[in-house]
Amino acid sequence: MNADKRRRARVQGGWAPPSVSNVRSDRDKPKMPSGPAWMGKNIDQGSQSPEKKFVFEETDEIRQKPPDQVITKAGVYDISSGPSGVSRLRYFPCFIDPTEAKGMFDQLFEECPWRQRSDSYNGEQYLQPRLTAWFGDLSYSYSGVKLDVNKDWPAVMRLLKQHLEEATGLTFNSVLANLYRDGHDSVAWHADDEKSLGENPTIASLSFGDVRNFELRKKPAQGEDPALSQLIRVPLSPGSLLIMEGATQDDWHHRVPREYHDRGPRINLTYRVIYPE
Repeated sequence: MNADKRRRARVQGGWAPPSVSNVRSDRDKPKMPSGPAWMGKNIDQGSQSPEKKFVFEETDEIRQKPPDQVITKAGVYDISSGPSGVSRLRYFPCFIDPTEAKGMFDQLFEECPWRQRSDSYNGEQYLQPRLTAWFGDLSYSYSGVKLDVNKDWPAVMRLLKQHLEEATGLTFNSVLANLYRDGHDSVAWHADDEKSLGENPTIASLSFGDVRNFELRKKPAQGEDPALSQLIRVPLSPGSLLIMEGATQDDWHHRVPREYHDRGPRINLTYRVIYPE
């Protein structure tokens, strides 16, 4: 009797017990995936893969390196403008007659007290791949190098200082001379941004001897690859004058790279103003 009532209740309730052949255990039931397939989950070879959906997500545009710029003509070049101000180059390829420049090279080569100094980096000392000489009313320090006061300027160097000041209206009280003996001598990427040079220093560079490439590279923002920075190249010929001013030292690095073909010696005079530290 009780069995018949239960049987009628099941039928009236709208369901009937499944046949034995249709019964599925819990382990046969489809399961929700716990994560995407690429997370290393083993997938049953016989199961059907869920439909793949590809969602496009916008990403930052891949940064391209700006084309290199080569400066060979006389002029004033505003190479960048930013929060620090305008970075400006003034280039005069024939500031000194090439014939006179040859005689001045010989005098500077013979009269300057050339020395090979050492840079200090991370507590280590490295020989500079060039020779230098310093003349100034004040001492000057850079890269762990201390240059003492030296007021014994060669006559040709004072003559060039006077000519430079008359032509540009600028005033200088010191000069760092560099002698690149051949193409293997160089100076690495750096900026003349020591405190003793003041804010927005002006550096006037005179060249004598063989032609060498002078390069400037925009300082990269934090996390950026320096190899993608803007590069400017200036082949400096004998008798040429290149002036860096404005925010150039704040926003740019510069160097004279090593070259792998024959180069003769070159002398570079970098006139500047030094302030008491």
